[in-house]
Amino acid sequence: MEVLGIAVDDGSLGAMSRELHLRIQALEAEMYELSGHTFNVGSPQQLQRLLYDDLGLAAGRRIKTGRSTDADTLEALREEHPIVDLILEWRQLTKLKGTYVDALPLLRERDGRVHTTFNQTVATTGRLSSADPNLQNVPLRSEWGQRVRSAFVPDRGQVLVSADYSQIELRVVAHVSGEPELIDAFRSGQDIHRRTAAAVGGVAPEEVTAEMRRSAKVVNFGVMYGLSDFGLARDTGMSREEAGAFIAAYFQSFGAIAAYLEGIRNFAREWGYVETVFGRRRYIPDIRAANRQLRQAAERMAVNMPMQGTAADIMKLGMIRTDQALRESGMAARLLLQVHDELVLEAPREEVEPLAALLREAMGGAAELVVPLDVDVKVGDNWRDMTPLSPSAG
Repeated sequence: MEVLGIAVDDGSLGAMSRELHLRIQALEAEMYELSGHTFNVGSPQQLQRLLYDDLGLAAGRRIKTGRSTDADTLEALREEHPIVDLILEWRQLTKLKGTYVDALPLLRERDGRVHTTFNQTVATTGRLSSADPNLQNVPLRSEWGQRVRSAFVPDRGQVLVSADYSQIELRVVAHVSGEPELIDAFRSGQDIHRRTAAAVGGVAPEEVTAEMRRSAKVVNFGVMYGLSDFGLARDTGMSREEAGAFIAAYFQSFGAIAAYLEGIRNFAREWGYVETVFGRRRYIPDIRAANRQLRQAAERMAVNMPMQGTAADIMKLGMIRTDQALRESGMAARLLLQVHDELVLEAPREEVEPLAALLREAMGGAAELVVPLDVDVKVGDNWRDMTPLSPSAG
């Protein structure tokens, strides 16, 4: 993957850079008007003075250099003054412009492709990480991030094919916890977040509202990170009391998950490590620390690692199986990138359907869990504009 690289369209990146420059200038002008004077948006010290002294906003946590202006602190101040939204957008756009839009054309090598470096021993969960450039951090949900993705293109006459493990970490949770509700939902192909919301809310699945499903989704994915009532309230707009009640109802509905998480914490305290389904260990020395904050952070790591780590192991096994299957098939398709739970390949258009079948079989067979490992396959002319392929097409 490092040798092959991936092609980028520097023409579209150049146009994007000019648009971003204008938008960033407009944001700065709006901020200067709101504050009544010019200032350096990129200076934490000048931002501190503006937000907490000039505008009198509630100061967040204190840090060595004064009062924090980090993203979490600013998120909490969004409702207090319109300038906060502008600062957050300015930061997002300047980072995207500097890290990707302006940098990628400079990083193209003679073959017209960008070659990232994959590290195997940086991420503590065991996932591959990407550097120089980091192609795993291109924002997925923002409009500008999606436009950056559209600049990643295949060679002429080829298409990009993406194969993504569907909700792999939740499937691992179902496997390791033995939770009957999760297992049944995945085996029968139900919407797992709707099923969770129905169980927690004590209603039929068809009565679940969009808001209930959204809260259930946050809890489903947050439970493996030790999600607190504060975190759920922040992410959903609930009050802390409502969030606390929702989490309590979740663990009451999914007793096997609650028992599994408690068992993992106890195992880590006793043995000083946790491990993935495949036996790969992570040692957690702070699990018995006297300092409460260190101990709680260690407990979150202990809970998180078996699930994220197992997902990482499955992805690596899936990559090995995919590479082997491609060699044996004689196809021209080539594996280019691994990003989180997704593999990105380049293939001739006529190979798409047999390639989809190969990917589903190779990746789906990487581990034998109590629930199926579903693989979503998409195809497109760039990394953003991709159309899902139904399993029958593969």
